[in-house]
Amino acid sequence: MTDVNPLLQIEDLRVHFPLGGWRLGRRRGPVVHAVDGVSLTVARGETVGLIGESGSGKSTLSRTVMGIYRPTSGRVLLDGVDVHRAKGAAERQLRRRMQMVFQNPYASVNRRYTVAQIIQEPMKVQKLGDAAERERRTRELLELVGLSSRLADRYPHELSGGQLQRVAIARALSTRPDFLIADEPTAALDVSVRAQVMNLLLDLKQELKFSLLFISHDLATVSYIADRVAVLYLGRLVELATTDDLERDPRHPYTQALLAAVPRPDPDAARLYQAPGGEIPSAVNPPSGCHYHPRCPLVEERCRREYPPAAVLPGNRLLACHVRAGDHLARAAGGRPSYTNTDSST
Repeated sequence: MTDVNPLLQIEDLRVHFPLGGWRLGRRRGPVVHAVDGVSLTVARGETVGLIGESGSGKSTLSRTVMGIYRPTSGRVLLDGVDVHRAKGAAERQLRRRMQMVFQNPYASVNRRYTVAQIIQEPMKVQKLGDAAERERRTRELLELVGLSSRLADRYPHELSGGQLQRVAIARALSTRPDFLIADEPTAALDVSVRAQVMNLLLDLKQELKFSLLFISHDLATVSYIADRVAVLYLGRLVELATTDDLERDPRHPYTQALLAAVPRPDPDAARLYQAPGGEIPSAVNPPSGCHYHPRCPLVEERCRREYPPAAVLPGNRLLACHVRAGDHLARAAGGRPSYTNTDSST
């Protein structure tokens, strides 16, 4: 899905965390390159899935989009308004329009609050309605997320993980946001509850028409809910495509490795792609050139020297890979690929 006027724009976003202290008025010591030049858009009504291994920068990106972290450089725009430069009434309006569901529901709520107080807190901060209107809205939201209004006086320790995550979703929807971030909302839940929460988000998105950035390390989960999928590796975007294109024909070796990790009932399909060797490198000292080259089965000398630019392929697909992007251009020109491979993506 494309939109000439997207709801959310992330422009060359970089988030670095210095580890050293101050010396002679300047920061000294190593720097964590958590997010390192990500550009991404989310259209109105669209769901974009963001996937990657632990340490790839997914949560840092989401918290920077929300304004919790400040970027080292780059911009985040909601309807053309810079999230990190808005002040006063403009900032309050942005906070109303952007909400987030965190990974651990027990850590994201005040355990001294009742369910009703948890849901009503954003409405109080935004000064939405009087006490009676907030009570009515609380009952509506509880019913909307599939909970009984009788739970309004309960405390978090009296609820299951699935119930509390539904309360967190109700809280996020209390201000009627246009844009919602769900940061691995099912990771802390039992397997039996995950499908319920996923279906709930799908139903709510269809009914309330908000845009959604859904973050996960599980490609199968993201594929179930997303229109497009962005693949993040060590703080950089390596592939962006529609869900159907990514499942049918993953181009980047890292995307193929994520697909290899998805359990499949067909042994032949499970062997199509090769899982990566080793672990994700340190964001303090990322590899030179393409960050994936120490684990990549297609590595060439140029991969070790230069980071590949993001090539725009047909269907507004983005790919940051010297080998695979070059092969696509070679095919388009009637030439032959620079390598041979037996998987289905060649």
